[in-house]
Amino acid sequence: MKRQISAVLYGVTAILFMAIACSIIFATILRLSQLTEHSIQLLVTIISFLSIFMGGYITGGKGKEKGLLLGAITGIVYSSIIFLYQFLGYDAIFSLKQLIFHLCYIATAMLGSVLGVNLSGGKTRES
Repeated sequence: MKRQISAVLYGVTAILFMAIACSIIFATILRLSQLTEHSIQLLVTIISFLSIFMGGYITGGKGKEKGLLLGAITGIVYSSIIFLYQFLGYDAIFSLKQLIFHLCYIATAMLGSVLGVNLSGGKTRES
């Protein structure tokens, strides 16, 4: 149980660090160039999904078992953090479009976690 909680925290932390780093990079690019938010929207979405996938992969690799469960928890924790930030900071709830995105984020974290468990060897059983 302790390893699984630690794995989820590693995954969520990795997602948040990647999100912050990408936000700084894109903010700098938007500030120093003629690009608009609309012109890089697809790229930002792709990088968001890659960050979630990598965070799920890290969770699965650290947890070593129960990839679907750990990935779901990782995605739910991440989405909850974003929801709380948006709700408490901007007094707004998720729109239908955002809700669909976050459900896809959870599914992506689950996929990453399953791959992380399977590619890291997972927990071995001895007869």
